[in-house]
Amino acid sequence: MTAEELKERLTTYAVDCVTFCVELRRKPEARQIADQLSASATSTAANYRSACRARSHREFVSKIGTALEEADESVGWLEIIVRSRLTDADRAVALRREASEVLAILAASRRTAAGKIGRR
Repeated sequence: MTAEELKERLTTYAVDCVTFCVELRRKPEARQIADQLSASATSTAANYRSACRARSHREFVSKIGTALEEADESVGWLEIIVRSRLTDADRAVALRREASEVLAILAASRRTAAGKIGRR
């Protein structure tokens, strides 16, 4: 997957989470969780874009690490949503699956990039 393809995938994922959260916010008990999920999903995409503009390899590793943290937070919020049955299970499970895949991709990217720093 190219950087541009991953940017597009992360943007699509963020948009899907935002639209999911619009519906989720209709339940008072889910509003705070929806806000947190929306923030972490959009931050994942934004921080990856920022990593792609890094001025150095070390800066890239740092910024991809931030994107990774936000992706992990998104997985956590989606897990809470699924387990607490706050909304449509199928859609929440599908988003959790995508969030987990995004997390794995970013973790692998960070490992690879960090390994290159150690060899320099």
